[in-house]
Amino acid sequence: MEDQDTLRRRIAELETEHNDLDGVIDRVSEAVPFDQLQLQRLKKRKLVLKDEIQTMRSRLIPDNIA
Repeated sequence: MEDQDTLRRRIAELETEHNDLDGVIDRVSEAVPFDQLQLQRLKKRKLVLKDEIQTMRSRLIPDNIA
């Protein structure tokens, strides 16, 4: 079982990477001509990070048995 502090640190790292990708995506899409394949890969990576962040956040929430 993962330590909650470790999990929170990892979530913060992933959120930073996720936010950094916004700037990279903006720069790539503004370039003329822009690389469509690279843009698709960056967007896919961003979605993977978002899913991973959500999964980790769900581990922080305790299961309540009614």
